[in-house]
Amino acid sequence: MKNFLALNLVFLLFSFVATGKDIIKVKNEAELKTAISSAKPGDEIILSNGTWKNIQIKFDSKGTKDNPITLRAETSGKVSIEGVSDLKIGGSYLVIRGLYFRNGYTPSKSVIDFHIDSSKIANNCTVTDCVIEDFTQLNRVRSDHWIEFWGRHNELSNSYLSGKSNQGPTIMVILEGNEQINNYHKIVNNHFGPRPRKGGPHGETIQIGDSGTSMAPSYTIVEHNLFERCDGEVEIISNKSNNNIYRDNIFYKSEGSLVLRHGNYCTIDSNIFIGDENSDFMGGIRLINTGHWITNNYFYKIKGNEFRSALAVMNGVPKSPQNRYNQVTDAVVAYNTFVDCGTPWQLSVGANMDKSAVLPAQEIRSARPTRTIIANNLIYNSGDVKAPIKAYDKIDGILFKKNIINTDYESKSETKELQRSDFTLNKQSDWLYVPTANQTDVYNGFDFENIAKDVFGNDRSTKNSIGAMVFPVDKNKGQINKKDFGTSWFSNDTQITTPKTVQVSTQKEFVKALSEASSNTIIELKSGTYKITESLKIDKTIAIQSRDKKSKAILEYNGANNTAAFLMLPKGNLVLNAVILKGKNTQNAFTTKEKEMSSAYNLKIENSEISQFDYVLKAYKDSFSDTIAINNSIIKDCKNGISLTAENDDLGEYNAEFLLITNTKFSTISNYILDYYRGGYDESTIGGNLVFDNNSVINSGKLEASGTLLKLQGIVNVTISNNIFSNNAVKTIAVLWGEKEQVNSNNKIDDSGEFKTEQNLKQKMMY
Repeated sequence: MKNFLALNLVFLLFSFVATGKDIIKVKNEAELKTAISSAKPGDEIILSNGTWKNIQIKFDSKGTKDNPITLRAETSGKVSIEGVSDLKIGGSYLVIRGLYFRNGYTPSKSVIDFHIDSSKIANNCTVTDCVIEDFTQLNRVRSDHWIEFWGRHNELSNSYLSGKSNQGPTIMVILEGNEQINNYHKIVNNHFGPRPRKGGPHGETIQIGDSGTSMAPSYTIVEHNLFERCDGEVEIISNKSNNNIYRDNIFYKSEGSLVLRHGNYCTIDSNIFIGDENSDFMGGIRLINTGHWITNNYFYKIKGNEFRSALAVMNGVPKSPQNRYNQVTDAVVAYNTFVDCGTPWQLSVGANMDKSAVLPAQEIRSARPTRTIIANNLIYNSGDVKAPIKAYDKIDGILFKKNIINTDYESKSETKELQRSDFTLNKQSDWLYVPTANQTDVYNGFDFENIAKDVFGNDRSTKNSIGAMVFPVDKNKGQINKKDFGTSWFSNDTQITTPKTVQVSTQKEFVKALSEASSNTIIELKSGTYKITESLKIDKTIAIQSRDKKSKAILEYNGANNTAAFLMLPKGNLVLNAVILKGKNTQNAFTTKEKEMSSAYNLKIENSEISQFDYVLKAYKDSFSDTIAINNSIIKDCKNGISLTAENDDLGEYNAEFLLITNTKFSTISNYILDYYRGGYDESTIGGNLVFDNNSVINSGKLEASGTLLKLQGIVNVTISNNIFSNNAVKTIAVLWGEKEQVNSNNKIDDSGEFKTEQNLKQKMMY
């Protein structure tokens, strides 16, 4: 008996030693590698607080379901991963927690990668409570992903990602090979902060699959995330696989849509889309392909059109290639609410049968939606809206049942898609309008009993109602608390700082003030002449203005040929107000950096005069400006005007999102006033944007080889109005794109050529 007890004691001691959980604190890369190589189930590897720079971590270990291996920060948010760094995960049951990626970029294709190589793929691993902020490539056209999912049953949760300005989706789910399909990944409880406009395609926040694997089943769940001002491109989420679920997410003032681009049998349920009065680019859901269910979603002031409408149901291509648009079939759109969305339902979007002369057959979208049900939806308008539905083709393949609207509308079909009803909604918050009673006359379609909850999780089985909500609605609903999303330790709320004003009176003081200025500084120039010999670099928010607006300061640039008075760098935001800027005819007034333009710049010129330059603005390839605005200024005696034409690979890219030129006089510009270019047939690129209003153009264009003053090849949104064109030696003022309904109105033309319209612009195919 004693021998038996002794043997048991030895066994227990051996078991304790074998399965003991160690906490290993590491202070450098060598210690980290050692800890990872020897880690066993249940261990915690703790990175010491501080900056870990230029480190490539390979977390290659195997935990168990009950005893995962954890790699975490000593204190969440106090471990910064900086410089040229990344993290790759291979193995099983691994947890990464509390890391802060900033001040750098990945040297590989991803920042955090759920695989090391083809033999070391992560399964059942979790990244949580982490932040990736502005960890973007130096060159915005270099592609990477911040999170790359491989394997199965992996998770990104309670994290914050913001500021990706280079090419490539923020999150990419890979579906290559059997190891990656049926993956059941989870993207939950995250806060996706602002993603700036990119100026072309490949700026998604999440992409699940790609064209080549789009028929594969993924079963990825995207749930309870906040998407805040995700403006990278027209697709915030690009679904390119089967059987995914998008549920309980908030899309807050984001200029794009949740797009079912490829793949079938996805569920979009109980999401909230919030827009506002200031942008027509904020979108909702775009429907393509087969078998999707779109239920219980709430849309507020989503005013986008076509691809960015609140509900866009696409036309498809007959026998479509895998990378194009398949016909919408067997879809259900039920129990959704649309509040003040203008024209929320846009159907047969993309119908382009009239473009057969300029497009190949595989681009002609003539296959109308079929076997599709739109039922039990509610449209509410606080004002009178005559056209809540816009159809671009026949919609005879859609069955409309029990959809209601509170205003009269004009229907082109014999059977109305919407029924007029005198219901009311009460405003409960800035964006939430709730019903005052249930609309119980619902359509009970096949499998509709499975729509068991409303947008807020209330039961539909005992009482039901048309629209996303069942009355009554909890009075606490309608507020967005950012603390419910993302990490426990990080906040993207910023304090508004009062601009600091610095007054200068000499060239030396001016250059010194600019070099030492913090962001949000106003530099006031005393009247006089400031001779500048080297480019003034703008890499922060700076305003330069004359102290006396009636006696403007003169900046005289004497720098080398082909240099610029102002060199715009990433994140440079310049306001030039009431200043006279002069050159020597061989330099440029403004240019961008030629390489490593990682982020957008902005330029605003007000009440100023620019003269005697080669280019007024010359943008180099890979640079991008969100907004260039020129108002109430004089531009004269220059060889060229504004050049935004360096993105010439015809891949849908362009150099500026918004170009606003108003109340400005152009005179004796030798060549063009503007060359603004977007090339490549990419119908989902909804840019750039030009407003040219109330300007005068005089005695210009005499040396312009193209014979055109305003060159606008491929730019989508153009308004040219209330201008005077006088004595300009050109044949054409501008060629407008008729298909895009570009505006030419109230312009006075005297000996300056004419406007031409090309209905269907022929462009190079991108695919």
